[in-house]
Amino acid sequence: MAVYFIDSSALVKRYVNETGSSWVLSLFDPASNNRIVIAAITAVEMIAAISRRERGGSLAPLGAKTLCNQFRLDYQSDYQSVNITSAIVTSAMGLSETYGLRGYDAVQLAVGCAIHAVCLASGTSLTFVSSDGELNEAALREGIVVENPNSYP
Repeated sequence: MAVYFIDSSALVKRYVNETGSSWVLSLFDPASNNRIVIAAITAVEMIAAISRRERGGSLAPLGAKTLCNQFRLDYQSDYQSVNITSAIVTSAMGLSETYGLRGYDAVQLAVGCAIHAVCLASGTSLTFVSSDGELNEAALREGIVVENPNSYP
């Protein structure tokens, strides 16, 4: 079993066809028995990303509603969600200061770092999945294995 921490820039590819969507979809193949971990804030970011696409005209209203509903169903069953605690917020502040990350990117990385520590302690590896270059660079500097779905057209 592999553990993947997926931020919203990558997870949206499961719902909206973009570069890297096929690769992200492969992570959810039941035969792979992958464990998918997300930050709790990713749920809000996902609905916002889909809604922005609707307002921008790249998704029809009915399609956006369907995708939001599908995400809500998947959120209940397909993801292990990590709550944003005061320790995560404190870590995110430091990571933002160190790497110059935007607020929610720093929160995503703080959660990824926390999961990485748990995985190391249990002898499991973690792969941090994001389509954000700056966030990926910071995760690499934190010693986490990174995959960018955009590398898989």
